[in-house]
Amino acid sequence: MADRAMRELSSLEKALGLSKGNKYSTQGDRKVPVLQASDGPSLVGLVTIAAHLVQQAGRPELLGSGAEQKAVVQQWLEYRVTRVDPGTREETGTIMKDLNQYLEDKVYLAGDDFTLADILMYHGVHPIMAELAVQEKETYVNLSRWFDHVQHCPGVRQQLPPVVVLKNRLYSHAR
Repeated sequence: MADRAMRELSSLEKALGLSKGNKYSTQGDRKVPVLQASDGPSLVGLVTIAAHLVQQAGRPELLGSGAEQKAVVQQWLEYRVTRVDPGTREETGTIMKDLNQYLEDKVYLAGDDFTLADILMYHGVHPIMAELAVQEKETYVNLSRWFDHVQHCPGVRQQLPPVVVLKNRLYSHAR
């Protein structure tokens, strides 16, 4: 978890165009990421640090616009660290079903706008999606559509390998 979170934060820095390369460490048994700030207090936690990086890059729109969208972004960031990250194999199916159902009528987690919630959730579910067979991904058609769309957004995937999501269905009903 710790190494993954550190790689994820470094990828986010690059995606946001931040070039200074922050210093990270971890704390506690769960290896929670810590940003060692040179000019202020240290920041603790993936979501806290990611939100700070977004502000530092001058990209507040990634945190949501308007009170409702900001709350939705925060909700999904919390879901990522409380449900997806510590998720057990048994919980994975529920998480995937929840996301698939939620994304049924949405382009992104916060509606029509790409946000930090999409970036962090993408990184959170990448290991799960990478392990699923194409047929399994097809049972989560909305989640797969969202995942494939987000992995093709500039700067999001970074060092992660691309995941083949759905078969080409263009000619599946041709005679």
